[in-house]
Amino acid sequence: QVQLVESGGGLVQTGGSLRLSCASSGRTFSSYAMGWFRQAPGKEREFVASISWSGSSTSYADSVKGRFTISRDNAKNTVYLQMNSLKPDDTAVYYCGARSFFQGVRDLARNRDGWGQGTQVTVSE
Repeated sequence: QVQLVESGGGLVQTGGSLRLSCASSGRTFSSYAMGWFRQAPGKEREFVASISWSGSSTSYADSVKGRFTISRDNAKNTVYLQMNSLKPDDTAVYYCGARSFFQGVRDLARNRDGWGQGTQVTVSE
């Protein structure tokens, strides 16, 4: 199982930017498709973005298309989420997840267990 640690969250004003990082200590990181998810207070965890093991395929939730960009550096065992034009609705704890096949990454949002500590993103008005 891949061990993942999220970082890079913080407090930012509306319209600002943040870059999240998700680092893996596993040796098989490059064989996994990766995804970012978020959970706001009182809401279910939701899919944000995913990327294939090679980085050649990406997918985004409609709510973040054109504002967020997912990328990865397999040499550093890290996946990133560049978030621009942030809105108060983006406020949430952000998590990353791994899956062996790209098309199944979105479904990770249904998992109640197996998540890391996440990183808090707060966007002020």
